Amino acid sequence: MDRRAEIREFLRTRRARITPEQAGMTPPAGARRVPGLRREEVAQLAGVSVDYYIRLERGHSKGISETVLDAVARALRLDDIERSHLFDLAQPSPARTSRRRPLSPQKVSPVLYRALDALSVPALIQGRRMDVLAANRLGYALFTDFQALPHRERNFARFVFLDEAASSLYADWHRAACDCVANLRP
Repeated sequence: MDRRAEIREFLRTRRARITPEQAGMTPPAGARRVPGLRREEVAQLAGVSVDYYIRLERGHSKGISETVLDAVARALRLDDIERSHLFDLAQPSPARTSRRRPLSPQKVSPVLYRALDALSVPALIQGRRMDVLAANRLGYALFTDFQALPHRERNFARFVFLDEAASSLYADWHRAACDCVANLRP
């Protein structure tokens, strides 16, 4: 079986095993011609255009980004092994053999530390994935003392969702949580 046929068969079978109800969608009234999700529904769940998803399912994966593949994997509720298989099928041969370079550590320059200290309002600096890299005294006082937390827990999204103080800090915690999720989306 060639690569295009493998992608087509893999995505088709994964679509077939998820019902619209399981995906949190309301199916249109009437009989469905396909088991599971339609292509349009997968595209909607993944946040891509229908044409783009159809091209992927037909095996036209040249130039497809990891972000789109991640979104499709989430929409189809793929486990780690299936997700890895999708990436192997969809990525061109050179990308399959190359490893993603680790991201360089994020650091705050001394100039930014001085700027933070000069501010008379609570402020913090966030890095990738909302990691808290630095804050001024008022920022630590308002939110939480991120410096006292283990390095892996110094994350603003983690604070919003897991720290009980966050729910009392925001007048509209639900809105703050939605904003946090929006910042994390690719």
